[in-house]
Amino acid sequence: MIVSQKCGSLQHRVYLRRVDRACCLRLTRPRTGRQSRAPIVNGVPAQSQGLLFQGGEGGDVAPFSAPVDDEDILQVGSLRDRLKVRESPFTKTNNSGGGFVGDMDLLFMRTTRYESEASSGSSCWNGLQMADGTCMPLPLWAIRSGPRRKIYYDPKEVTAAVVTCGGLCPGLNDVIQNIVFTLEDYGVPPDQIFGIRYGLRGFYDREFKPINLNKRVVQNIHLQGGTMLGTSRGGADLKEIVRRIDLWGLTHLYVVGGNGGNAAANAINQELQNADVVCSVIGVPKSIDNDILLIDKCFGFESAVEEAQRALLAGYVEAASARSGLGLIKLMGRQSGYIAMQASMASGVVDVCLIPEVKFELAALTAYVRQVMKRKGHCVVCIAEGAGQDIVQHGHAGTDKSGNPILKDIGTHLRDSFKESMEDIDIKYIDPTYMIRAIPTTTNDRIYCKVLGQGAVHGAFAGFTGCTVGLVNTHYVYLPIPVIIQAARTVDPKGRSWNRLKTAINQPDFLDDPATYDQDTSAQVVHEVDYGTRATAVAGG
Repeated sequence: MIVSQKCGSLQHRVYLRRVDRACCLRLTRPRTGRQSRAPIVNGVPAQSQGLLFQGGEGGDVAPFSAPVDDEDILQVGSLRDRLKVRESPFTKTNNSGGGFVGDMDLLFMRTTRYESEASSGSSCWNGLQMADGTCMPLPLWAIRSGPRRKIYYDPKEVTAAVVTCGGLCPGLNDVIQNIVFTLEDYGVPPDQIFGIRYGLRGFYDREFKPINLNKRVVQNIHLQGGTMLGTSRGGADLKEIVRRIDLWGLTHLYVVGGNGGNAAANAINQELQNADVVCSVIGVPKSIDNDILLIDKCFGFESAVEEAQRALLAGYVEAASARSGLGLIKLMGRQSGYIAMQASMASGVVDVCLIPEVKFELAALTAYVRQVMKRKGHCVVCIAEGAGQDIVQHGHAGTDKSGNPILKDIGTHLRDSFKESMEDIDIKYIDPTYMIRAIPTTTNDRIYCKVLGQGAVHGAFAGFTGCTVGLVNTHYVYLPIPVIIQAARTVDPKGRSWNRLKTAINQPDFLDDPATYDQDTSAQVVHEVDYGTRATAVAGG
């Protein structure tokens, strides 16, 4: 909905995220000494619809929060009834002049109004798309992240711990650094901030004791890949972890992890409540696959796409430089094909992209690759590691210690299949997985990690628990962990992002009769090599 106010030749607009109202309203600038009329939207006073308007300087109209029902808010856990409220140490400077976030600062979750159910991306407009295709409805609002004027922990009495879980991802050190920086900014004594070594088992592993973290220790760790604390999968003895949290007097626990790590954080939070131990558990969502529900993007994803693109460009150079060259690049993505999709779109050199969300027939794929080879003289295929699992394995292969599905190697399977079915083909197979995971962050990811680390600490001092901080609809919010671990976020095969890639590279659905692709549509086979593009690719890689 757009609410506009006209004053002479100027028109002021305020955009309000409401999907159930769509109109444009003209308001009259209030004259001196006269009270302005309340806006009327679709014949109904705006205030009665949950919208409150207040005249600002020069008569501009601004939206403010009217009362919102609790059931319309995505609530997060709270320990406030067990804690004592106090002024934030940042109130003296009004948070360096930036002000504070209020508890009723809310983000509207449904930012898109669809024309009909046939609109692209509208399959689950009011909630979360689950793995079985059903839609789980969600409340309208989420709680905004940021520093509060009132806090619920005395910084001098806080003892905090940070732990990283699961696989490596660009940005882990950045998040650790900014959690430590923000804790010290609040006034937490440096000798009361600890890092847990090698994942959750570090709580009770006698060989690796927790280490002290302070600004000096973490000063330059953002320049390195990996995690200074070490990481591991699984191995969580919940009762022992809670016993150590109680024994050490921890009041804040920051868990940096993916779906498995957040699930562990949720279980720890529940066990703490059962044991009557007061400790705020805050998650920071890490997933190089970008597969955490609701969140726009996970930290490290953008860095991973940038590095994955280099692998695709290298595969193109190899394929285009060989006679009948085929570049086959396997990227990360167990259940979600975001890295493969985004890197393929960015590189501009991919002919085929295969992701876990979209099934394909091997015969149809092979026939299409053969057609591309005839037409161009080379072909570049990008495949996510979770794609085509129905082809390489029968039945469920189980899960790893983090709860992730165990996969068969679709990359080597395709490589061997292409060799058998196409004569004189020169295949260059590239698997850059561990190279991508270990890199430091790109600029945008580094900034993102800073905000996430700060937001996690603000959430703990606000008395919240059992929540994670993330970017939703371009705004930072707190999300209840039980909601985001319901399932893995996946690419919508009917959504705009996948459709953009398919149309950009003219990729068909590989479910047709293979004979469709066996026809030689070109009058003459041309070995297409753009040396300018190759030179650029080499320089960039």
